[in-house]
Amino acid sequence: MNKMVDTATRLHSLYETALSHLQSPLLLAVRLYWGWQFFQTGYGKLMHISKVVGFFTTLGIPFPAFNAYFVSSLECVGGALLFLGFGSRLIALPLTIDMLVAYIAADRAALFSIFSDPGKFYAADPYTFFFASLLILVFGPGKISLDLSRIHLVRISAVRGQYFVSIVK
Repeated sequence: MNKMVDTATRLHSLYETALSHLQSPLLLAVRLYWGWQFFQTGYGKLMHISKVVGFFTTLGIPFPAFNAYFVSSLECVGGALLFLGFGSRLIALPLTIDMLVAYIAADRAALFSIFSDPGKFYAADPYTFFFASLLILVFGPGKISLDLSRIHLVRISAVRGQYFVSIVK
C-alpha cells in the first residue's frame, strides 16, 4: 500500500512539473494575441476618433472627447506593451479597469447577467479582453518577456558592479 502511495505521489509530481512548464508559453500566447488585439483596437479607435467620441457621447460618458483619446491611447500603447511583455502587470491593471468600465458603460445588461445568464456575459465584446488582461495582471507575463529580461540584466549587473545597478534604479 505504501509503495502505491509513493508511486501516485511521484506521478502527481511529474504531472505538476510537466504542466508548470506550459505556464510561460501559455502566458506568452495570451500576451501576444491579446496585446496585438488591444493594439489594433486602440489604433483603430485613434484613426476614427470622431466615431468613438460620438459613441461615448451617446453612452453619456463624461468628457467624451478626452475619454475617447484616453481609452484609445491606453489600448494602443497598452496593447503594444503587453505584446512585448514590458511593464505587463503595470499596464494590465488599467486595461482591466478599462474593460470593466466598458462592461458597465456599454454592456451593463451582460455584466449583470453574469450569474443568471452566463452566456450573455461571455458573449459580450469586453469579456475576452477583460479576461486576458486580468490573467496577465494576476499571473504576470511569464518567463518569456522583456520584464524578466530586464530583471535578469539588473541581477547580472549587480554581480559585475554597482555602477549599472545605480543607473537602473
